[in-house]
Amino acid sequence: MSIHGAPALNVTGTGIRVVIVAASWHETIMSGLIGGATRALTSAGADCHLVRVPGSFELPVVCAAALANGADAVVALGVIIRGGTPHFEYVAAAATEGLTRVALDSGKPVGFGVLTLDNEAQGLDRAGLPGSSEDKGAEAAEAALATVRAIRSLV
Repeated sequence: MSIHGAPALNVTGTGIRVVIVAASWHETIMSGLIGGATRALTSAGADCHLVRVPGSFELPVVCAAALANGADAVVALGVIIRGGTPHFEYVAAAATEGLTRVALDSGKPVGFGVLTLDNEAQGLDRAGLPGSSEDKGAEAAEAALATVRAIRSLV
């Protein structure tokens, strides 16, 4: 979601179990994303747990495992910064396609907080840190909670 036109979801997380699955690269940005997701989930009253993985490529398999083991939703957080090789495109595509598959195969929400960036400054601006203009970790967490509620409303 872009900051311009972003919805105010204001959802309750009571009775919702969420696992935050966070990559380990770019620790300053990741700390902001994790902090934002944790704050959003805690303030909504959700039960949340953090699991760290090596990188964004590993997010889909651990998200799938979390959902298979009883989580109602996951929040996938990662940072992929463009470099001088095609590595960026491969990892970004694999993470995005993998997380989409996890959501569709499980029928459960995956809050998408994987930043695909041209440079570190873009990540710092989106990480929910002091001085950041956006908080993508919180947005991903709120989206996951809102999607759980939407799915439950269909039953």
